[in-house]
Amino acid sequence: MRILSCISYDGSKYYGFQKLNKQKTIQGELEKTLTKINKTEVKVTGAGRTDRGAHALNQIVHFDLNIDIDEEGLKLAMNSSLSDYIYVNYCVIVDDEFHARFNAINKTYEYVINLGEYDPLINDYVLNYNKKLNIKAMKKAIKYYIGIKSYKAFVTGAKDNCNSSITSTKIKRKKDILVIRFTGKTFYNHMVRNMVGALLLVGQEKIKPEELNEMLIKEKNIYNYSTVPPVGLYLIDINY
Repeated sequence: MRILSCISYDGSKYYGFQKLNKQKTIQGELEKTLTKINKTEVKVTGAGRTDRGAHALNQIVHFDLNIDIDEEGLKLAMNSSLSDYIYVNYCVIVDDEFHARFNAINKTYEYVINLGEYDPLINDYVLNYNKKLNIKAMKKAIKYYIGIKSYKAFVTGAKDNCNSSITSTKIKRKKDILVIRFTGKTFYNHMVRNMVGALLLVGQEKIKPEELNEMLIKEKNIYNYSTVPPVGLYLIDINY
């Protein structure tokens, strides 16, 4: 039977989602636990790969089991075996044709920035930027990301097709914490981290909001933004 499982994890304790030969990863830990429960090898497919250091509140995976176990029993069995830094939110039996990646309608990511005093206790979970930003300009600039277009200027590595659809964006501030949110169909390698990096240039008043749009149109990082660290990145939700 095929299972959809929703998981959350602290990415600071792992070398990313994708399985690696020697380092601990989310996919690797899930497969090790499920193989133990299933008594035969289990392969896990994720809706997307998060970078080393990035976190998830609702990552979706699917896998196949050949044992008789109910959804709640599976959740309990997985959580009793997994480390304290990975948690199974729920498990659901789905159709054998379900695919965690290909059936996804959209994904929501958030990037969290601390504008206040440096805080060592949250350094693995937010970008300790610790300076002021022109948030009004950033809110104007972020709207340029919305639409169906090429995001080549904000994708790391060579890729023929960088087209996608971003349906909504939002910037909100609560005291010294700034949260930047993106919802869209497909997010390519480092895309969210690069888009945030460009927004920081706007917030620093090094470029104008319109110049961020210029990078979208010209499909090139012409203003030399930097990729922000993965620590502030969270996979918030996936819709099907």
